[in-house]
Amino acid sequence: MTFAVSWGAVQIPVADVWSTIARRGFRLPVGLPSDDTFADIVWTLRAPRVVLAALVGSGLAVAGVAAQALVRNPLADPYILGVSGGASAAAVASIVFGLGAFGLTTTSSAAFVGAIGALLLVLLFGRRRGVISPLRLVLAGVAIGQLLGGVTSFMVLQAQDEGKVFSILFWMAGNLGRSDWDYLWVPTIGVVVGVAVLLADGARLNALLIGDETAASLGVNTHRLRYRLLAVTALLTALMVALSGMIGFVGLVVPHVARLTVGSDHRRVVPVAALGGATFLVLCDLASRAVLAPTDIPVGIVTGFIGAPFFLWLLHRTESLGAV
Repeated sequence: MTFAVSWGAVQIPVADVWSTIARRGFRLPVGLPSDDTFADIVWTLRAPRVVLAALVGSGLAVAGVAAQALVRNPLADPYILGVSGGASAAAVASIVFGLGAFGLTTTSSAAFVGAIGALLLVLLFGRRRGVISPLRLVLAGVAIGQLLGGVTSFMVLQAQDEGKVFSILFWMAGNLGRSDWDYLWVPTIGVVVGVAVLLADGARLNALLIGDETAASLGVNTHRLRYRLLAVTALLTALMVALSGMIGFVGLVVPHVARLTVGSDHRRVVPVAALGGATFLVLCDLASRAVLAPTDIPVGIVTGFIGAPFFLWLLHRTESLGAV
């Protein structure tokens, strides 16, 4: 994160990065960089962006762990529940119809509300006799996600303003450029709560992987556990998508890497996935700023270019080892 803040079109020494953070963030009695421009770049532009990248990466990775445990499928990712489709449809509607003219907060709020609305629809069709069915949940999520994707595409076609179309495409490809210290506490609380809930349920998640009957025989209430997993997955995904747009592969690739690193015990997988997701997205965001500098590439494009080949290599490696 320090390197990501330091590196850019204007190279800033690491000592100046930390002196700015210590002075402006923690009110410590240290001197600011000799060049005031360095301090402004660090505190106003780069540091909040890097922190947001770390939080979104952690949130999506943890949501991926929860989603894969929820449906007992290692190929699941946080977007499988249709939450991203609802967030995209609502965010695009806010841009096309002018609701986003009041600033980022309004668009982000619309995306969050749309994500929760999509979740309620998926939950309505994903239950059977009041009990969550993993298969029905996945099928409902895919169907509703496709439906909302069609609605989103229709609204994009109806947009007449090229500026609005560019804003839509940039948001849907993932954008961390409009970060601000004022709202970073929101994803921070989301990540902390999500990690805490999954760690508290770590032993139950391990039992759930064996099967519902075995977990029930060990005293696990699988129905309540799945509702908690659904809540963690949906809320974290909705929050992260609302703040950063659509960023793929983080919630799919990072949990796999965490399991290969520390095993399948969720009490170790969750914190490693959180740290790995933060690291991965910070590096991807750094690459998005470096490839065509000074022009930024949407970070979702970078995660796709890096994540897809890496995941295919990971599948090949695990298959050769007999793990898949």
